Amino acid sequence: MIRGLGCDLCAISRMEKIMADGRFLHRYFTEGERAYIAARARGAQTAAGIFAAKEALVKALGTGFGSLAPADVEITHDTSGAPAYLINEKTRSALQARGAQSAFLSVTHDGDYAMATAILEG
Repeated sequence: MIRGLGCDLCAISRMEKIMADGRFLHRYFTEGERAYIAARARGAQTAAGIFAAKEALVKALGTGFGSLAPADVEITHDTSGAPAYLINEKTRSALQARGAQSAFLSVTHDGDYAMATAILEG
């Protein structure tokens, strides 16, 4: 059963501007995410997708970034590049509070935008 649905849209050009401030990257992205972004040729596009994925999850949870900080939500990628949520203890607690056991993620890019959709299943 679906327990939550969230989506978010992020402008890549906006991400390019705010990435110039290194504090932003350290505040919103985990160490693993920062390394993944740095390794990509189009870092701002990647960062925008990851940021949208984080926002989509907290929207699906119905909490916003109240109970979870942006760095509490971590996005990983498999060997083919498919994104997924890394469910840590804090994220698992938030999912359980919503009656969910799993979180599914899809990210897409087009032109100047990255969009992510999160589906919570329980």
